[in-house]
Amino acid sequence: MSRKGLFLLPGAGRSYPMGRISSIFKADCEETGDRYSISEWWLEPNTHGPGAHSHDEDDVFYVLEGTLSFLLGDRWIDAPKGSFLIAPGGMKHDFENRTNQRAGLLNFSIPGGFEKDMPSIVDWFRENPPGDARK
Repeated sequence: MSRKGLFLLPGAGRSYPMGRISSIFKADCEETGDRYSISEWWLEPNTHGPGAHSHDEDDVFYVLEGTLSFLLGDRWIDAPKGSFLIAPGGMKHDFENRTNQRAGLLNFSIPGGFEKDMPSIVDWFRENPPGDARK
C-alpha cells in the first residue's frame, strides 16, 4: 500500500476563500491516488453559487448544514441538511443558498484533479463576486 491514512481536524484542509463562498479541500489527487477529490463548500445566506456548468467528472453532493438549492439538468431542487445528490459527468448543474442561514455541502469529484482548477476559480470569483441567490 503506497498511500497513507489521513486525519484532519474540523476546519483543516486547503482553504480557498471566494467572498461569500468558501471551500476547504480535504483530500485530492495526492491523498487519493488521482481517484477523487473531497471538499467542503460553504455559502453565506442568500448567495448565488458558481453558475450553471458541466464537466466530465461526476459530482456527488451531501448537504452538511442548512438548505441548498441545486440545479440538476433543467430542474431546481431544494435540498435540506442530510440530502444526497449526484450530477453525472456532462450534466448541467449548479448550487446556491436561497435561505437566510449559512449552508454547507460536502463534494466528491470523481475522478480527482478538480483542485488544480481552484486558483483560477478563486481569481474568477474575485473578478465576479457571487451575487444574491434567486428567491
